Amino acid sequence: MDASTPARPVLHASGYAARDVARLLGLSVTQISGYVRAGCITPRRGPRGEYRFGFQDLVLLRTARDLMDRLPARRVHRALLELKRQLPEGRQLTAVRLSAVGDQVVVRDGSAAWNPESGQAELALDVGRFASDVAPLARRAAQEARDQAASLDADDWYQLGCDLEPCDVDQALDAYRRALALVPDHADAHMNLGRLLHESGRLEEAEAHYRHALEARPEDATAAFNLGVALEDSRRPHAAAQAYERAIASDPQASDAHYNLARLWERLGQPHRALRHWQAYRKLAGSETETTP
Repeated sequence: MDASTPARPVLHASGYAARDVARLLGLSVTQISGYVRAGCITPRRGPRGEYRFGFQDLVLLRTARDLMDRLPARRVHRALLELKRQLPEGRQLTAVRLSAVGDQVVVRDGSAAWNPESGQAELALDVGRFASDVAPLARRAAQEARDQAASLDADDWYQLGCDLEPCDVDQALDAYRRALALVPDHADAHMNLGRLLHESGRLEEAEAHYRHALEARPEDATAAFNLGVALEDSRRPHAAAQAYERAIASDPQASDAHYNLARLWERLGQPHRALRHWQAYRKLAGSETETTP
C-alpha cells in the first residue's frame, strides 16, 4: 500500500482494539493475548495484522475475568475451550451462562445445563448488564464507521450490526441497511434486519426482509421459519403454514417448525395434519434430550 492509498479504518466494523478491550474489561493486553494463544477466542485481524475483537469475544473475555476470580487461569482456559467445542453451530455465547463453584465450571443454555468437567455453580455472567457497559464503545465505533463509510464493505457493516445489536438496536438497524445498500442480496443482513424489525412489531417490513433472505438463499430453513412466525403474528395462518413447511423441507430436523406447524394445524381444525408434526416434534425433542451434554 503506497502513501496515496487510504488505509482501511481501524474501527468497530473490524472489531475492538486490544487496548480498548483491556481498558473496558479490566484485563491486561498480555492476559487477552494469552486467551488468544490458548485458542479460547479467535479474533479477526485488522489491516495491520493486529487483533480485532468482536462483541462475542468481549463476552467470553468478561466471563473469563469473572471466573478467574474463583478459579485458576489454566482451568478457565480448559473450560472455555471445551465450551467452544461443545456449543452447537450458530449458538451465540450471549445466550449462554457460565458459572463457577469451587474448582468447577458449569454451562447453562436455556433449560439445559452441563459441565465441561463436573460440578454445579451459582455465579453467572449478566450479559445484558455487560452490553450496557460496552454501549459507549460501540456507539463511538459506529460513528467512526459512518465517518469513514467509503472504506467499509457490506460484510464490515454486517459485522458492525451484529456487534451493535446488544448495545444499540437503532445503530444496528442502520448498519444492516448500509450493508444492504452495498449488497442488496446479503442474506444474513436481511435476516438480522428482519428479526430486529419483527421484534419491534414492524411485521410487514420484517416479512419483506425474510423473503429477500429466502430469495438469496432458497434453502435457508431459519429464514423460512422466521417468515412463518411473522406471517402467523400477522394473522395469516395458511401462509404461515406454507413457510413452516418450506423450513421443514429444507431441514427435516427443524423441531421448532414441526411444533409451530402442529399447533397451527390444530387451530385450523386439521388434527390429522397436526398429528404428523406432533409426532415428528416429539421424536426430535426426545433425541435432543438424549444428546444434551
